[in-house]
Amino acid sequence: MPDTSPHAHVDLALHPQHPSAVVATLTGTKLHTAHATLASEGFRPVSDDTMLLVRIDHEEPYYANIAANLLRNANIPVDITDQLQEEIDADWTWANHPMTWLDSDEIRLVSAEAQKIHDDIASGILTIHQHAHDGHTTVAVGTYRHAHSVHLHGENHLRVVSGSYDTPGEAIADFERLYGDAVRTGPAPTTDTEQQAAQAIAALSAAKAARIAGAPMEPQAPTERVPVYAADPGDHEALLDKFLKEQGEWEKYRTWGDSTTVANHESLTLRAIFDHDAVDRETKWTFAAYETPVSDRLWHGTATASTPTAIVSTLLDAVATENVWGSILSPTAPEAAITEATVPLVDAEWKHTIDGRFITWEAPGPQEAGIQFDAFAAQKDNGLLPTWTIWGGHAVHQPTWAVQLSAKAPAALVQHLAFEMAEGQGSRRAQAAADGPALLTPQAPASVATSLLAARPPGRSR
Repeated sequence: MPDTSPHAHVDLALHPQHPSAVVATLTGTKLHTAHATLASEGFRPVSDDTMLLVRIDHEEPYYANIAANLLRNANIPVDITDQLQEEIDADWTWANHPMTWLDSDEIRLVSAEAQKIHDDIASGILTIHQHAHDGHTTVAVGTYRHAHSVHLHGENHLRVVSGSYDTPGEAIADFERLYGDAVRTGPAPTTDTEQQAAQAIAALSAAKAARIAGAPMEPQAPTERVPVYAADPGDHEALLDKFLKEQGEWEKYRTWGDSTTVANHESLTLRAIFDHDAVDRETKWTFAAYETPVSDRLWHGTATASTPTAIVSTLLDAVATENVWGSILSPTAPEAAITEATVPLVDAEWKHTIDGRFITWEAPGPQEAGIQFDAFAAQKDNGLLPTWTIWGGHAVHQPTWAVQLSAKAPAALVQHLAFEMAEGQGSRRAQAAADGPALLTPQAPASVATSLLAARPPGRSR
């Protein structure tokens, strides 16, 4: 009788330390088909019987499910852990995706092209010569091995090829013409998402664990005390729960998509919106204040998912404090407000500079952090540009985390944040390292991503 038993079996599970990465554990005697099938959906080999799927768009469960279906079609049994299956079945939304005119399938096409660019850079197929910041996001120029040169626009899952050139010299010359003094040699600093992807690969490679899905997690690395602006992000979900539990005058609502929580003050003049799906430098918290329940918005603010929870906690406490709220209704003169807001920074001897419309206070010592006031934005009550930017990391235009406040944010609220920045302490396990609309050049190739970008209809939103 012929042997009809399967010669391979695949177990799929979430990486124990790097959700949403997916680990595939292969068992059996003939694994060639399983290896090839998993590789077709982006899994990379870690050992002979372990493969890893890690992406910069956090869509690993989606592609793992495709791989599972392909394996079953090839008569290879697949087991999926309950935790991974829950992620596969989750109804994901892209509420904060900047390309609001795209549907979910089109967004995945953009992300897939960005993933290919990322992989080409990581593998050395695409060499980056220079990078810059165009005022909204990171741009770069590079050359494919034995092929053409390109301009890139955006970061992580939003990065696209925005221009194509026959020679590196032509591409670099045009890049320097476009971005001038902002041009820097070599690739841009890696983003938080890129670092997490690299860490997931390194952790699994070092473990050499063919059964990592069932293995215990490694001991937590020791923590160190650091200034609050250099601390790890912490648990924002727990912070939201703690705030709502302690602040009885705030009520919690969940949206129909179950990905957002709205917290309203009983006066209906203060609101906080929490995005459960936001990661890294995406907006996790949005705050808004109104003079009356039926008036226009008076001021607003945002905080990224990578912001240390101590900073967000200070902001929440300040928003919920009556005297801070009262200062909005009788704002002081701009000069006095700036002085009031930044007293803690002056006392802590933070470096003070003025550059055109920007007034900046930067942390002393080796850590990178600061608070910036935009005098131009301060004149626009309902403008989109932030008046105050509180940040930690590389630079104000490329931060690890950021809190931004609009023109009429009360000076007392900013002062609370400034005091926390100057005096607060936090912890971290390791030293941790804003996208605008894509800028397409006339030489832009007819790629999937650039075609979708160009297809945006005027005024349309999703």
